Amino acid sequence: MNLSSKIESLNGPILVIGASGFVGANLLREILSVRSDVVGTVFSGDPWRLTGVPATNLAFMNLQDPINVASVVQQTAPKTIFDCSSFGAYSFESDFDRIHQTNYVSFIKLLEYLKDHEISAYVHAGSSSEYGFNAAAPAEDDVTQPNSHYAVSKVAASAAISFYGSVHDMPVVNLRLYSVYGPYEDSSRLIPVFCEKVLNGTLPSFADPSVGRDFVHTDDVVEAFFDAALAMRPEIYGHSFNIGSGTETTLGNLASLAKEAFGIEEEPQFSAREGRAWDVKKWMANTDKSQKVLGWRAKVPLVDGLRRCVDWWESSLKESDFSRLTKKAPTQNKKNSLTAIVACYRDEPAIPIMHRRLVAAFRKLKLDYQIIFVNDASPDASAEVIREISAKDPAVMGISHSRNFGSQAAFRSGMELASKEACVLLDGDLQDPPELIEEFVKKWREGADIVYGRRIKRDMPVWLEFFYRTFYRIFAGLSEVPIPKNAGDFSLIDRSAVYWMLQCQERDAFLRGLRAYVGFEQVGVDYVRPERMFGVSTNNWFKNIGWAKKGIFSFSRVPLHALTAFGAILSLFAVLLALSTVTIRIVSPGSVPQGITTLLLVVMFFGSSTILAIGLLGEYVGKIFEETKARPAFIRRALISRGEIKPAIDGAPK
Repeated sequence: MNLSSKIESLNGPILVIGASGFVGANLLREILSVRSDVVGTVFSGDPWRLTGVPATNLAFMNLQDPINVASVVQQTAPKTIFDCSSFGAYSFESDFDRIHQTNYVSFIKLLEYLKDHEISAYVHAGSSSEYGFNAAAPAEDDVTQPNSHYAVSKVAASAAISFYGSVHDMPVVNLRLYSVYGPYEDSSRLIPVFCEKVLNGTLPSFADPSVGRDFVHTDDVVEAFFDAALAMRPEIYGHSFNIGSGTETTLGNLASLAKEAFGIEEEPQFSAREGRAWDVKKWMANTDKSQKVLGWRAKVPLVDGLRRCVDWWESSLKESDFSRLTKKAPTQNKKNSLTAIVACYRDEPAIPIMHRRLVAAFRKLKLDYQIIFVNDASPDASAEVIREISAKDPAVMGISHSRNFGSQAAFRSGMELASKEACVLLDGDLQDPPELIEEFVKKWREGADIVYGRRIKRDMPVWLEFFYRTFYRIFAGLSEVPIPKNAGDFSLIDRSAVYWMLQCQERDAFLRGLRAYVGFEQVGVDYVRPERMFGVSTNNWFKNIGWAKKGIFSFSRVPLHALTAFGAILSLFAVLLALSTVTIRIVSPGSVPQGITTLLLVVMFFGSSTILAIGLLGEYVGKIFEETKARPAFIRRALISRGEIKPAIDGAPK
């Protein structure tokens, strides 16, 4: 069976956890070359390996957040899972707490969550580091002697796999990967540095020439994942398999091979480095079990693999800075990627203009970007316009809702699928100018977690603007959390704040209030809000009053406190009035008020006050009623990517 046939035979949908990593990116891209029902997860850093991958095939996942993990699993409903997530494989990743949290603690929680789900195969990327000092062609059941925190965490993970496979009958296996090399490898590693030097006609400086490694090409490793998934059966649940070439190559051998294969005249330089416990001299795989059980063996000879790597890096370096393609790069985690989420309703003519202006803004800032247009069941041809744009720009993704759920639900829908370091929320009518994103990014990079647009003026009649400003002042005064005045949804929100906003599960959400509620460092940027470029606003007085009620009743109990105070004052007034009446009756009987007019006025006053109080209580009870029904805040009908409109896998995340 060839590779394409193996990919087609996998039980889908497929989830690739850790797709922004070296092995994960190769897996995701290989699967996407054959089928589209695959989603890769990203977490942090510069996802340069995923450039060009459709946004619909990516999802943000924080393995240490069980709510986020559950949401991703529910949305993708995977049958086959390839788990390539890890931390600590590189010597500069020395945070031992994060190593164990990522590689073992979070992994255990994930398996615990998945054990009751119907999955066909879970293939986990382990490491030959699990053997530690016992690295000379060990069998899978040989003793492990871990020599680093990373090795300890991986041994613990493989033990957990054995437990869940044998005790819980979970279809999970562990692949102990040896020295994987190939496209998209971190540029600080030996083989990429080797390729970069070879392209310049030189050789890198090698460590001790007697140190051996078992080099295995990514093409072979990717096929091993597929073979493991297809071979899954109860007899191998919980097993580990060595994935390597079975051949030891010393650094001295590698240098000689390079000189011969690439015509390098320079003599290699070696330097023995002391104190590196992971530099075990003899390191190679015993692949007997993999060959017998999985039917897998490495096929790519080292010299051929090196040529492929050199060719790949040569083409890649024409477009990329070699020094940036590593986790060690100083530009990493410096806020270089954004997801724009555009809520669209009756905005068909504005969408292409919004796209052009957003792309221009992102390119000016040299940002890695993603644009999500959320078609909130617009009655026009918005979905078709988004489809046409996505066919030309792979960074564009579309979401179509099953009906109109409102802009707040549209923004939340996009935020759940955003995969970049921050989100920018914009209305699709072009009243939120994309050019202001440059100022947002400046404030974000200076340390702000949330940057919101503050409307100092609106292109509308003076009297109407007066009512808007009055509402914001009343709302700010009543709210129990500090809410900026004249700030709408237009804002940049860092991933950390987005995470906490998504934890707020109210169905009738008021995002600008939630944005203030989560806190973090927030700053405003002043701008003049223009009039709509096309059509007329879908807002009216009734909708604006509804917005005002939503904001006030979601973030303030002041009306209830006012009712309590008002009732107390009226009660006191009634007691004083009764005492006064009795006193007047005794002292001056003829002075007591006569007739029914006074009685009617008092009854009307108390009656209207009671009705008002019941109405206010009813508003709060109504919100409680909406929340207790627990209906989904939105339903995704379709996802749009690369010119295709496809049914959403699961449009109703819990």
